[in-house]
Amino acid sequence: MAGLEENGPEPTTSCADPQGDPFLHTRFAIPTRPATFLRRERLVRHLDQALRTPLTMISGAAGAGKTMLAADWAAREDRSVAWLTNDATAQGCGMFWAYFLQALSASGVPPPAEVGSPAEASRVDQTLLTRLAAGLSDRDRPVIVVLDEYDRVTAPEIAEQLQFVLHHAGRGMRLILVTRTEPLLPLHRYRAVGDMTEIRAAELAFTPEEAAALLELHGLRVPVSAARALVERTRGWAAGLRLCALAAQESPDPETYLKEFEVDRTTVADFLLAEVLKRQTPEAQDLLLRVSVLDRFGPELANALTGRTDAESILDGLHRENAFVEYLGHARYRLHPLFGEILHAHLRMRSPGLEPELHRRAATWLRDSGSLAETLGHGAAAGDWEFTAGALVDDLAIGQLFTGLRSDHLAELFSGMGPEATSPATDLVRAARELARSDLDHGLAHLRHAEQSLAGEERTPAGDGPPGLAAARLSCALLETLAARLTGSPARAETAAERAGELQQEVPAQLLDAHPELAALLSTHLGSTRLWAGRFEDAHDALNTAVACSGGASTALPREESLGHLALIDYLNGWPGRAERKALAAITETERFSLREESGSGIELLVLAAVAVDRNELDQAQALLDAAADSQHAMRDPVTRAGRALATSRLLLARGETHAALEAAEPAVPAGVVSPWSEAHKALVTSAAHLAEGRPGTAADLLQGVPGDQPACVVGAARAQLAAGRAVEALGLLDQVRPEGRIGPAVTVRASLVRARAADLAGDSATVRRLVAHALHEARRERLRRPFLEAGPWIRPLLGTVPLRGLAAGWLTPGPPPCDAPRARPGDQPPAPVVEELSGREHDVLERLAQMMSTEEIAADLYVSVNTVKTHLKSVYRKLAVNRRHDAVHRARELRLL
Repeated sequence: MAGLEENGPEPTTSCADPQGDPFLHTRFAIPTRPATFLRRERLVRHLDQALRTPLTMISGAAGAGKTMLAADWAAREDRSVAWLTNDATAQGCGMFWAYFLQALSASGVPPPAEVGSPAEASRVDQTLLTRLAAGLSDRDRPVIVVLDEYDRVTAPEIAEQLQFVLHHAGRGMRLILVTRTEPLLPLHRYRAVGDMTEIRAAELAFTPEEAAALLELHGLRVPVSAARALVERTRGWAAGLRLCALAAQESPDPETYLKEFEVDRTTVADFLLAEVLKRQTPEAQDLLLRVSVLDRFGPELANALTGRTDAESILDGLHRENAFVEYLGHARYRLHPLFGEILHAHLRMRSPGLEPELHRRAATWLRDSGSLAETLGHGAAAGDWEFTAGALVDDLAIGQLFTGLRSDHLAELFSGMGPEATSPATDLVRAARELARSDLDHGLAHLRHAEQSLAGEERTPAGDGPPGLAAARLSCALLETLAARLTGSPARAETAAERAGELQQEVPAQLLDAHPELAALLSTHLGSTRLWAGRFEDAHDALNTAVACSGGASTALPREESLGHLALIDYLNGWPGRAERKALAAITETERFSLREESGSGIELLVLAAVAVDRNELDQAQALLDAAADSQHAMRDPVTRAGRALATSRLLLARGETHAALEAAEPAVPAGVVSPWSEAHKALVTSAAHLAEGRPGTAADLLQGVPGDQPACVVGAARAQLAAGRAVEALGLLDQVRPEGRIGPAVTVRASLVRARAADLAGDSATVRRLVAHALHEARRERLRRPFLEAGPWIRPLLGTVPLRGLAAGWLTPGPPPCDAPRARPGDQPPAPVVEELSGREHDVLERLAQMMSTEEIAADLYVSVNTVKTHLKSVYRKLAVNRRHDAVHRARELRLL
């Protein structure tokens, strides 16, 4: 049989369809692209593969840009393309094939006369299909057929016939289906052998860059960041982007409109309601409207909202039809964001008052399924606060208000809870919210009210029903421990923690395992109160228990706080190096989970500031104190307040601001008991201030009443006694300080220097050198500079002597001079101790100064601003006691810093 030719004989097909009506030529016309059409080359290149595979499918939702993509591609081809737009009103087999044959003729590739034409609208003869397939198979070049809106072809027999022709036409036909739904063809066979090209919704979606280009075609120039936000909201849906662009053209502020437009009041809503919602069955419409209150859902939850049992089949059908229902896997779905917004608004208009009931049903179903976060969200949306708070407390999740992960979200969620909600659970949530903000008065009032309500309830028998009462009482114990920490009441904390231990036996083990933050928080609060009481060993045990807790991000905040408290213990014991390592580890705990800096107490920043003061890195200490203040940490307990007073007053003392130091050492720290180490610190700072102002007698008297278990105060008292001329008394006090045990170098170095000064006054130079050498050995490991600066001018000549110069060089005093440097002359003063060490970034700037780089070049090389470089330069000049670049480089080389 002769094949179909480009310029073959005129076909004998009729000019009318099987019903006798003229063919509608608009169905054969390739659609015209609008002036604002954006050609996307990545899709065109992909569609070029249609020339190499028998079947191509372009599948997506209404308005996804399927037809425009195919039309643009077809119009650019250098060969004829047969185009047929299907019509839902004429779906009989005979009518379909009559139009199919006419499309071939309209494209300039008419079928041979022997193929014939269907005589009936409802059927087609198999002989016609066989002849058509045979004629196509004889072609040298394949004919390209585009069937647009193929989802309107619903008859299974048409799909079977089309499959027959496509299969037997072989290389003679390339079929492109443009469809919203999965066609009734054996697609798996084509996929298995690589004979199919697919372009689906995900690929049709606009990228932010493409969206920006599309908006520009509409006269809207917006940054890609704004286009990205629009793409996220529309999921890159072509029609949504175009409709938004058209509406934005009418706005005086297009960029703001694109960010904030109310989707239910736009042409986007009209499009989706007409093209998607109204095309569904009443059951599907009802389901779509009801699930619009959900973010994600499965068939069971959808059934709970509709009260029917057909959600699974409806959702599956909607997904296959590309009806803006996205399948997420594992029987989970979600609505397209814009479609969901429109449906939500339509639900409120069509069924006023139904939304709270839907949220209530969702919350009830989700609570039984174990999804707490979604349960709380829907319970709050329903305004059922007793239910919502009860779900949080029964799940033993009250600690999540303190962990930094969901604390902000939960606080915001419960912000709408009014005073009319009254139950033990609502009182517990209120107490937790207030205590999390360190509002003791309101927090304790709510906690007491919750405890009174729970006291009147009978205990639930073990194993009967949900944990309910036991979980509520355990939550009370946790909040009571926190309240004890905030009020500095160690005895109350011990009692509450003991009570919590008993109640944990009554709560199901799996519930405790699901909330490791509870045990971590309890140990942290208990450790903090023990630390406040000066019971360092007991505090150490509790805090280490919290640090050892598993749970990842859920326990990161209590682990951070516990490490910060352990760092403070190390600092108070005189171990700055250990304190620094633990404080840095504390910061790492929350940084690796991207938790907010202000989530915890920030005690680790205060410890690092105190360590920086001991090392005489005063700018660094101030920066750390500023960071701790700027972060506005919520947990303001006595330990944190005393820690700030300690670091701040010592920094002010180091700067010579004695009056300010005295004020800073007396913070308002309301607490149930007096902290021995906090009181000792106040006395030590006050004594040091008097000593700095030349009143050694007063300084010594201030420390007489400090208990002997505060070694730093004993050393301070000895220093004051020695300055007052009472060497015997000073040495007697120092004999009480035992270097073994928990006392670290920050104490023992100062003690050695006081002894050395006493020996110096007695003229015992050998003992002086031995004691100073010992102090240098200990201090060098910790980079402790302050003790030597506090010692006074008598030590300066000693540091320049041969036995001690090597021990001090490089970290306390400048290193050895260069070989070509002039020799020191008799009578020259030995070099002063290094006052402040350069930071890493300051050293980077200094190295580039030595390379003769300009300020702008340094900024570019370090990827920082010019102002930042200038700030570092000022700090370098101050630390090196110079005023010019050349002098800074020269001084740095003298100090062996370059």
